[in-house]
Amino acid sequence: MQNLIIWLIIFIVSLFVLIKASDFFTDAAEKIGISLGISPFLVGVTIVSVGTSLPELVSSIIAVNQNSSEIVFGNVVGSNIANIFLIIGTASLISSPLRIQYELINVDLPLFVGSAFLLSLTVLDNNFSINEAIICILGYVVYVFYTISSGKEEQQSGSINRSKKSFPLKQILIVIVSSLFVFLGATYTIKSVTKISEILQIGKELIALSAVALGTSLPELIVTISAARKGNPEIAVGNVLGSNIFNSLMVMGIPRLTGKLEIPDDFIGSGLLVLLVGTILFFFVTQDKQVTRWEGLIFFIFYGWFIGNIFGFV
Repeated sequence: MQNLIIWLIIFIVSLFVLIKASDFFTDAAEKIGISLGISPFLVGVTIVSVGTSLPELVSSIIAVNQNSSEIVFGNVVGSNIANIFLIIGTASLISSPLRIQYELINVDLPLFVGSAFLLSLTVLDNNFSINEAIICILGYVVYVFYTISSGKEEQQSGSINRSKKSFPLKQILIVIVSSLFVFLGATYTIKSVTKISEILQIGKELIALSAVALGTSLPELIVTISAARKGNPEIAVGNVLGSNIFNSLMVMGIPRLTGKLEIPDDFIGSGLLVLLVGTILFFFVTQDKQVTRWEGLIFFIFYGWFIGNIFGFV
C-alpha cells in the first residue's frame, strides 16, 4: 500500500511537471515565432497545436523506449476521445452556443475524420508497420503545408501586422529548459504508470486510456477554456481538430520509428469504436457551424459512459 501511494504521488507530480513544462514551451515558442515575423495564424496552427500535443508525443516515445509501447495507442485513443467529448463539451457550456465562422468543411473536418479512419485501418490487423507510420507522418506534413500556403495568402492580403522585435534570447532559454522538464516529466509519468499497473494488476493500456490520456489532454482543455471565455470559439474548436489530427498521425507515427508498437486487442473493439463514433458525431454536430449546450451535455454523457465502461462501472 505504501509503494502504491508513493508511485501515485510520483505519477501526479511528474504529470504536472510534464503539462506545465509543455505550457512554458508552447508560450515561449509562440513568442519566438511572432518575434521572427511569422504570422499569428501560422504560429497557432503549427506551434500551438503541436505544443499542446507535446505531452502525448514525448510520453509515447518514452513509453516505447521503456518497453511499454501498449501505452502509446491507449494514450492516442484516450486523448482524442477526451478532446472530442470532454473538451468540446466544456467549451460549449462556457460559450453557448459555440459558434464557428471558419470554413471547417473545406479541409480541416475531412482530414479530422480521415485521420481517425486512417488510424483505425492501420491497426485493425493488430500491427502498425513502419511504412504505415511513414504514411501517417507524410499525411500530417501535407496538412501543415496546406495550412502554411493558406497563411501565406493571408499575409499577402495585408492583414498581418508585422513589427520588428529584439532577438528572443529569453524565450529560447525557456524552450531549452522546458524541453528538459518535458523529457523528465514524461519519463517518470510512464515509469509510474508501469509500477502502478503492476501493483494494482491493471493493464498499463487501461491507465493510459484513462488517467494518462486525460492528464495529457489538460493543455488542450486549458487552451480551449481560455479561448471560449475570451469569445474565440474558432481557437477552441481548431485546437481540438489540430490536436486530434496530430495525435492520430504523428503521435502514432513518430514513436513507431523508434520501436515496435503493441496494439491491445481490447482497444480495437472498444476504445477505437468510441473514437470513430465521436469523430462522426462531431462532424455532423458542426455542420451548422455551432455546438449548442445540449449537444455539449450529450458529449459529457458519452465521456462519462466511456470512463465507466473502461473500469466496469457500467
